[in-house]
Amino acid sequence: MRPVYAAAAVHLPAPPERVFALITDWPRHREWMFMTTARLVSEGQVQAYTGIWPFGFLDTMTITHWQPPTLVRTTHTGRVVRGRGAIRVRADGEGSRVVWAEELILPFGPLGRAAWPLIRPLAVAFARHSLRKLARLLP
Repeated sequence: MRPVYAAAAVHLPAPPERVFALITDWPRHREWMFMTTARLVSEGQVQAYTGIWPFGFLDTMTITHWQPPTLVRTTHTGRVVRGRGAIRVRADGEGSRVVWAEELILPFGPLGRAAWPLIRPLAVAFARHSLRKLARLLP
């Protein structure tokens, strides 16, 4: 099955080093990422739970590229979320521009693919909302 793509971008009022450090502080994801808690379970392995138990899903990830303070790439390896993700941070004026992109293989086969045009705008809106919350955490 072909992957689908979604991305969100935002300007944050802090230098890339501070932004990247906060983005990759996995336990702090609950403070900014929509309905998500995350933790580093071993070197290069992250687990995130999105939802409110028992209505949610576990997203397991392998960090495939680590280039502080500009880029982290992951491969999603869970049952529901599969594919690749990346968060890129670059200097932008007096702050940083963050781009969060996901290339996903949807669950539920053709049904998931058919629902993507409805799901994609929500996924992008949740990502933008999360990135705006991230901005509020930066002093």
